[in-house]
Amino acid sequence: MKLNTPVSSPKTLDRRTSQRPQFQMKRTRTANQRVPKWAYLLFIILAAFVCYRIFQHRASEVKAAQPPGRPVTAAKAITKDVPIYLDEIGTCAAYETVQVQAQVSGKIIERLFQDGSDVKKEDPLFTIDPRPYQAALDQAKAQAALDQVTLKRQEDLRARKVIAQQDYDTAVANAQKSQAAAEAAQVNLDYCYIKSPINGRVGLRNVDVGNLVGPSTPPLVTIQGLDPIYTDFTVAENDLPLVRKYLGGPNVKVETYLADGSITPRMGDLYFIDNAVQPGSGTVKVRGVTANADRALWPSEFVLVRFILDTLKNATLVPSQAVQVSQSGPFVFVVKPDNTVELRAVKPGQRQDGDLVVIESGVKPGETVVVTGQLALSPGAKVAPQPYAAETSGTLQSRQIGTSKSPTSYE
Repeated sequence: MKLNTPVSSPKTLDRRTSQRPQFQMKRTRTANQRVPKWAYLLFIILAAFVCYRIFQHRASEVKAAQPPGRPVTAAKAITKDVPIYLDEIGTCAAYETVQVQAQVSGKIIERLFQDGSDVKKEDPLFTIDPRPYQAALDQAKAQAALDQVTLKRQEDLRARKVIAQQDYDTAVANAQKSQAAAEAAQVNLDYCYIKSPINGRVGLRNVDVGNLVGPSTPPLVTIQGLDPIYTDFTVAENDLPLVRKYLGGPNVKVETYLADGSITPRMGDLYFIDNAVQPGSGTVKVRGVTANADRALWPSEFVLVRFILDTLKNATLVPSQAVQVSQSGPFVFVVKPDNTVELRAVKPGQRQDGDLVVIESGVKPGETVVVTGQLALSPGAKVAPQPYAAETSGTLQSRQIGTSKSPTSYE
C-alpha cells in the first residue's frame, strides 16, 4: 500500500531549520528595544510641570484681570471699662463766702492785708481805733473789782448777822452785773481787731484807713473759700429716671473741666441734688464739690461738667467714624479674613474720649471694622485695609455737650 503523504525533501527541511534561529534572533532584538520605566516616569513629570506652568500663567492672567481691593482704613474692636455719663454746662461757686462786717463803731486805723491775697483763719484784716473800748473795759474792770470788795464785806457782815438779807442779795447782784459789764467791754475791744473767719481769698476792699465804720455800714471786704469749690449744674427732667437708677451708687462722680482744655479734668463728689423740678425750666439743681488747691477754678466761671453715674465693664469700642447710618439704622462694615466686607447692623451707645463709641450689639471684640472709605463699599466687596491712626488731638475737644445725653442714644 502506498502512502500519499508527501515527504519533505532534505532541502525543505534544511531551509526551515535554517530560518528558525533567524526568527528567534528578531524576537530577542525586539524585546531588547522596549522603553524603560524611568523614561515613562520622566515623561509624566515633564508633562505635569508643563501643565503647572500653563495653569500658573492663566491664574496670573485672571488675577491681573480682576480689579484690585478698594483702599480703606480699618481698626479692631477693643474692650474697655467706660463711664455712663451725662454732659452738662455749669458754673463754679465758692465753697464759703463771708462778708466781713464791723461789729463796733469807730475809725479804721490799720489795714493788714493786700487786696486779692489768700488769707487763713484768724489772720488780721483791719484795726478799729481801740482806745474808747479799752477805756470802757478799764472802767468796767474797776467797777467789777469794787463790787467784788463790797460783796466780800457783805459776806463778812452776813456771817455776823449784822446786815439784812436784802443788802447781801444786792451786793451779789452788783458783783455779777459788773463782771458781765467787764466781759462785754472785753468783747467790744476784741471787735476792734477784725480777723478773717475762714481760709480763703479776699476781694477788693470797700473802705480805707481813716473811714468811720460801724454795724450799719456796708461790708468791709468779702472773703471766698476756693478750696474746695462747688460745681453747680442742672439735669433735665427727662434724665431723672436714669439719675435715680444710679443715685447713691459708689461710682457716682462729678468731673469738672474747662472748655479750652487748659486744666486737667478734676474728679469730685456729688454734694447735693435738689428735691424738686424747677417749674419754669424743667430741670433739677445738682451740686458737686471738687478740690481746687491751685485755684484754677473761680467762682461764677462757666465750666463743662460730666456727671458720671456708673462704670460699664468690658464695653466693646470702635472708632466713631466706623458707624454709618442708613434708612435701616446704624451699621458698620466688618472685614472678613479674605479681605471682603460684610455689612453688619449695630446698636451704638455713648461716645467716649479718644473718638471711640460703645457698640452694645453687632460687633464682637477683636473683629476688624472699616473706619474710612465706606462710601465706595458694598457687601462682599474686596478691600485693601490699612491701619487706622486714632485721633490724639486732645480728648477734651471730643466731648460735645448734648451728644450723649442717654447711654443708648446715637447722634
